[in-house]
Amino acid sequence: MEALINYFETIPSLHRSLILVGGLTFFWLLESGLPLFKFKYKKWRHALPNLFFTLTTIIINFTLAFLLLETADWVKANNFGIINWLPEMSLGLYALLGVFLLDFFGAYLAHFVEHKVKPLWMVHLVHHTDHNVDTTTANRHHPIESIIRFSFTLLGVFVVGTPIALVMLYQAMSLVFSQFTHANIKLPKKLDKILSYVIVSPDMHKIHHHYRLPYTDSNYGNIFSVWDRLLGTYMYMDREYLVYGVDVFPNEEKNGNIKELLKQPFQNYEKPTLSANSANVKS
Repeated sequence: MEALINYFETIPSLHRSLILVGGLTFFWLLESGLPLFKFKYKKWRHALPNLFFTLTTIIINFTLAFLLLETADWVKANNFGIINWLPEMSLGLYALLGVFLLDFFGAYLAHFVEHKVKPLWMVHLVHHTDHNVDTTTANRHHPIESIIRFSFTLLGVFVVGTPIALVMLYQAMSLVFSQFTHANIKLPKKLDKILSYVIVSPDMHKIHHHYRLPYTDSNYGNIFSVWDRLLGTYMYMDREYLVYGVDVFPNEEKNGNIKELLKQPFQNYEKPTLSANSANVKS
């Protein structure tokens, strides 16, 4: 564990890039052999806007990275934050708890707030208007959302008190999990269900991409599923009934155009429709 922590404390930018590209390539290939849905689309054409937003996210995170480093160094030097106020524990437990709590602030809380605050939902809409969810959808975030999510991660580093090694470990795990849960892959239902008791599984997250409420406002987690289960936002539906997108923004051509996607946050707010069968929601 000490070697792992030491590695992530000084992880080279090249290695971080390899995690991004390697994960994307792996799940891209896996989708071809084990697809959940056989999309009738040109895979590369669909990927282009998603890869564009992946690039903008990288640029923003790289530009603001010094804030993470400064904050992580400060909490470490001042012994500040939740995990530094707890009794002494093993390095493994310290790392697990740090990543676990960062997942709440950087992923669950940020995601929940984006769905509940109307202007933020319009920013987050770019992520939800993908009609063919696959691994490239993982980082399909408007540049404004990238800044919002970075801010929540920064808040998490401050409150939790995580050193930079755990921040880098969390970000690497968050990236791979996001690629995994968005990937158009079909795991055995029982395996997916078992996984969902501990981590966010592909089926669990794709329910969140269903085009109608209440499913759209559920399953906010990224790495650990416990946050949804504890906070009452977990929902289940059979994957055969999934329909991707947002029902009040149905124009697939506009939703695949970079220029139109950049303008999406500035459209008039429209709330997704409540599903007719919402009374039969399983949890």
